[in-house]
Amino acid sequence: MLSRVADAMYWMTRYVERAENYARFMDVSFNLTLELPHHISDQWQPLVVTTGDWDLYQLMNKTIDKQKVIYFLGFDPKNPNSIYNCIINARENARSIRPEITKELWEQINYMFYFVKNGLQKKVWQKKDPRAFFEEIKKGSQLFWGIIDATISRTEGWHFGRIGKLLERADKTSRILDVKYHMLLPSPTDVGTPVDIIQWAALLKSVSAYDMYRKKNGKLTPARIASFLILDKEFPRSMLRCISHASLSLKMISGSGYGYANAAEKEIGILESQLEYADIHDIIASGLHEYLDALQIKLNNIHSAIFESFFSMENNCSKM
Repeated sequence: MLSRVADAMYWMTRYVERAENYARFMDVSFNLTLELPHHISDQWQPLVVTTGDWDLYQLMNKTIDKQKVIYFLGFDPKNPNSIYNCIINARENARSIRPEITKELWEQINYMFYFVKNGLQKKVWQKKDPRAFFEEIKKGSQLFWGIIDATISRTEGWHFGRIGKLLERADKTSRILDVKYHMLLPSPTDVGTPVDIIQWAALLKSVSAYDMYRKKNGKLTPARIASFLILDKEFPRSMLRCISHASLSLKMISGSGYGYANAAEKEIGILESQLEYADIHDIIASGLHEYLDALQIKLNNIHSAIFESFFSMENNCSKM
């Protein structure tokens, strides 16, 4: 497969997954403002921190409030990671490989493009309740994934698309967990209080993990929630599950069996093994924030290794 096609498939799915996650985060945060007691301040800053866009937000805004955050993360053309730009970039990647994807997939991403464009024109962020917009982005993304699985042959392109989705998903799951555990509560005295429980439940809902977590673990506890989102082998948004399936796709692309065929397989194999044999109590004892921070660096290293192994023009020319 041409590196250009592989790169476009990879980024098309990463951008759609990013847009879906931003919609999830804002939807849950909006609901949280309705559920929390009035004396608890709106915690929109942690949401921007979760996405990794806090420095850019500060450059563009002097204050932080609900409407500004929703505009910045949802619609701002100057924020490269806003839902608006993610869908535009996903569509541009899809357009560049139009012959490689199906009519149904192109129509779906085209629909999402015009939907977010219309949302910007109608200034949805100024509405009293913008949750219908978030819900449509989530549904549109889920339909996008369903169309990919139902209409795209399991070739290298499909695997590159799956890798992009899974790496983005693992990164965002780690970030939302890190923010909740490290900085969301205003005081340590709030741990174990109803406010704490509401926020942990909101965390699970933001990654659609609430029902599956309660079915498996019942009571909400920080250690069990962290274990479920990091180390669970069956939940589709856990970091271990994402990394293990991305690793399988890399092996399918390279055709390798044992060991590794390139730097990308090596990096992802090391992280998979570390997650496979990790214990949540050891992770918390050594510092969950530090662990998640290191994990995000490893995800970035995997991304860089994938670029060098498959997308780099210099690397691909040297193999010809």
